[in-house]
Amino acid sequence: MDLTPNVALIAAQAADAEGNLYLGPNTEDTPAIVEATAFKGGIVIAQVNERLEKLPRVDVPADWVDFTVLAPKPNYIEPLFTRDPAQITEVQVLMAMMAIKGIYAEYGVTRLNHGIGFDTAAIELLLPTYAADLGLKGKICTHWALNPHPTLIPAIESGFVESVHCFGSEVGMDPYISARSDVFFTGADGSMRSNRAFSQTAGLYACDMFIGSTLQMDMAGNSSTATLGRITGFGGAPNMGSDPHGRRHASPAWLKAGREAYGPNAIRGRKLVVQMVETFREHMAPVFVEELDAWKLQKSMGAELPPIMIYGDDVSHIVTEEGIANLLLCRTPEEREQAIRGVAGFTPVGMARDKAMVENLRDRGIVRRPEDLGIDPRLATRDLLAARSVKDLVRWSGGLYAPPSRFRNW
Repeated sequence: MDLTPNVALIAAQAADAEGNLYLGPNTEDTPAIVEATAFKGGIVIAQVNERLEKLPRVDVPADWVDFTVLAPKPNYIEPLFTRDPAQITEVQVLMAMMAIKGIYAEYGVTRLNHGIGFDTAAIELLLPTYAADLGLKGKICTHWALNPHPTLIPAIESGFVESVHCFGSEVGMDPYISARSDVFFTGADGSMRSNRAFSQTAGLYACDMFIGSTLQMDMAGNSSTATLGRITGFGGAPNMGSDPHGRRHASPAWLKAGREAYGPNAIRGRKLVVQMVETFREHMAPVFVEELDAWKLQKSMGAELPPIMIYGDDVSHIVTEEGIANLLLCRTPEEREQAIRGVAGFTPVGMARDKAMVENLRDRGIVRRPEDLGIDPRLATRDLLAARSVKDLVRWSGGLYAPPSRFRNW
């Protein structure tokens, strides 16, 4: 309301002679930005890749646009959501197995959002294999608010996925998206019209679960990707990874989580917000810490608040290679802290756990190890992945997925 643009500089795929714009599959939130600018007396300038006599569709009408400029070369799009299956480790496979069996299956999660990363890519690639063997097809992961992850192709082709509403597109996925209009939201011309504003709203209110990773987590469950010397953007995580108290429509997953958090007579449900991390990240930096770097960053930036990505009171579960901590079942701050320490591995935070209290939490099902879930870590191998290379993803797509050159090694 108080951030209305005076000038909007936007990129479009094409313009016609009148100035109507076609944005292509990466429509995202551009129409909303343009509308806010144009209807408050602002100026809208559009850079376009080409001029056409007839557009495939009109995403922004000409009377909202003041100027169009033909670009000397097409605008660059970074493949943000592409993860090479060849880089998925067996530790990530183990964590994905625990997440599927210990969270997805137990809550019956059908409407969800995945954050970006190899951890969630592993889950996507285990759906046609491990999850199918558990009899979960049609019971989990049917409706998504998600960018078109290439690693979701095998699950789509295996009949796991019924619908994907996208924030934006992904490089190389357009032909596949067009061919699977039964799954993606495409127009009569065959191209997708993504909508970031709608997907963010769906991710907040409609999704029963968000699962993603982070760089640091403290003993209250607060997490952040802003660390000393490295400030990584939060993306949609603060929105996706929050429990909206305005939600009123019920679902089995939402109700089960609410009853675990608030008791059997709870009058509201609870969104599942899962943080999935290995206990150490690159250069052996521990993910679990006594204090987030966010507090030092707040001081150095002179900010009013520390840059926390997801607040701890929104986090429902933590998944590491050591197991799952179900924070919904914790009844005191002390239990919550020990549950987090109980899956923090050999980090200093994990080594400082109260062993007796963690074992008590394990007896109550708050902390669960792979063996508690009936999972043999020795079976967590890359053989379980439905695709073990980008080339495998191309095969699954019937040759429709065209990965960027940097992901091609054939």
